[in-house]
Amino acid sequence: MTLTELRYIVMLAKEQHFGRAAERCFVSQPTLSIAVKKLEEELGVALFERTKSRVHPTPVGVRVVEQAQRVLEQTSAIKDLADEGKDQLSSPLALGAIYTVGPYLFPHMIPRIKEIAPEMPLVIEEGYTATLRKRLRNGELDLIIVSLPFTEPDVVTQTVYEEQFMVLMSSDHPLAAKKTVTTQDLTRENLLMLGEGHCFRDQILDSSPELRLAMDESKSSIRTAAEGSSLETLRHMVASRLGITVVPQSATLNAQYRDGLLVTRPFAAPAPTRKVALAWRASFPRHKAVDAVRNAIQSCDLKP
Repeated sequence: MTLTELRYIVMLAKEQHFGRAAERCFVSQPTLSIAVKKLEEELGVALFERTKSRVHPTPVGVRVVEQAQRVLEQTSAIKDLADEGKDQLSSPLALGAIYTVGPYLFPHMIPRIKEIAPEMPLVIEEGYTATLRKRLRNGELDLIIVSLPFTEPDVVTQTVYEEQFMVLMSSDHPLAAKKTVTTQDLTRENLLMLGEGHCFRDQILDSSPELRLAMDESKSSIRTAAEGSSLETLRHMVASRLGITVVPQSATLNAQYRDGLLVTRPFAAPAPTRKVALAWRASFPRHKAVDAVRNAIQSCDLKP
């Protein structure tokens, strides 16, 4: 039994597909299939049920995968301890960020990191909060940037900035004539939103009981973009006059269209906001690396 085999079965249980699991593990499908079969033969039990449509763990397989997950987490902790004696700013740092933060923060943050820690390249990943949470615990990521609230056992969080929500619309939209917009205004508009799984979507709805109620009504004008869509997809649809959307203030710095085509308006007080935070395992020993990322972020000007 090897750590590699344990990683394979954890990923296979997650993806429930040999091809996708192999791709996530950066190996060929036959390599992963042979390794899983070898582990099953060694243990003398079937860990997975295989059908034409999917693969899923057997009852004993569920327990084995859970234990494998714990072993991998402990292995990551051992690596963290070994890293204590190394130069904390001279090796790559695996950094993850949620989809609604990464594209707008990284272009400003990375140049600052190069100034603060020039020998510390960043291995960057974007994903949903749930995915980043698991990869942080597994040791696949060292540090993640998420939106609060975020709680996880044995994980430290620290707020790095707070930003307002803004309404994005075409310049000839009726709401563009207003200095501020209310959440009640949005219930009467064709509001474009991110798909399920994006925490930013939930934060928008949580900021307004009227919006959440509108989502539950059969005649709601709120549209949800396809699952996995980005804020940039919504920006393009707004530019084509399909509707309006809500974006974090940092996303207003990304101007892809000619001046005057799109405009933003702030919310009337009290404006909805979000807090963005760094999160890392309490056992992670590279405190100077965390400090470098924090300082780089807080030195960025994310306001238009």
